[in-house]
Amino acid sequence: MSRAALVTGVTGQDGSYLSDYLLDNDYNVIGLHRRSSTNSFMRIQHLLEHPNFKLEEFDITDPSDCSRILEKYTPDEFYNLAAQSHVGTSFKQPFTTFEINTTGVINLLEALKARSPKTRFYQASTSEMFGENYTIGNDGKYQNEDTPFAPQSPYAVAKLASHRMVQIYRESYGLYACCGILFNHESPRRGENFVTRKITKYIGQLLNGFLRDSHYRPLKLGNIYAYRDWGHAKDFVRAMHMMLQQDSPEDFVVATGSTHTVKEFLEISFGLFNLNYEDYLEIDPSLYRPAEVDYLKGDSTRARDILGWEPEISFKDLVSDMVYSDFESANQIARHLNASFGGPPPGLANV
Repeated sequence: MSRAALVTGVTGQDGSYLSDYLLDNDYNVIGLHRRSSTNSFMRIQHLLEHPNFKLEEFDITDPSDCSRILEKYTPDEFYNLAAQSHVGTSFKQPFTTFEINTTGVINLLEALKARSPKTRFYQASTSEMFGENYTIGNDGKYQNEDTPFAPQSPYAVAKLASHRMVQIYRESYGLYACCGILFNHESPRRGENFVTRKITKYIGQLLNGFLRDSHYRPLKLGNIYAYRDWGHAKDFVRAMHMMLQQDSPEDFVVATGSTHTVKEFLEISFGLFNLNYEDYLEIDPSLYRPAEVDYLKGDSTRARDILGWEPEISFKDLVSDMVYSDFESANQIARHLNASFGGPPPGLANV
């Protein structure tokens, strides 16, 4: 019989790719999403008619809703990808960040313990929990499962609290509950307020005429010398699934093992069209974080040895995938506007 999986945050990048992967592996997937007055299903539009996919409204901050959903489905697997996931926003909205990222996870763990203790639970933790800490080895600086945590943002603190709570419920109540300490992972489905999509969407607009003449605006970024270990979300959702197929639950670092600066991302993405990013970039001091994490590079040796997981998509292929996707999206809009108006109307110059 097909296994059933609940996926919170299903309308986001990771939730949509994970749903794709689970459906390809003969799961019944129940996608949980927050109620919204606008259509937020863009990333899962292709799944809405799938016979094994179902959507349910859900609020992770409501304990009764957590109990309701688990009592209704008692799934084989539960993937919690719901989060306030933007580090910068967490400085502006720390209470909301904690309510979703920490209290919400406790709500789920309590409901699992009471309503569906046999369900295998995955919690999305983050490399931001390491902060400025790293381990030094033969290949330089890195972070792995033994590197001490030192969170530098409300987002990271909230994620670390939920990370510890999962460990406590696993050890105290025997739940199959584990955390994936995921390093940065991107894709064409990444939110547009994240630096990688901000860059690739800008290039798509630039090359399709949306930023010409009076509508020109620079690409505003903050710290372009921060190092990040960037992988493709498609690779990372495979690791999530692998973690719930083991005999016993463990936490794993999931990373590519290589690190790149935002500057390198700029150079490669603009270079695909023989452009110099410096001609378009403006450094905006207001976009610097109050407390910056300068260096992240993950060592996923345990995930490779125990899970058999390996990333399949290179950094350059990731950048290309994102750039060409945003270029094509902007190109489709430009063709439509050119056919209808003879060019982008002033009000749509920055679509």
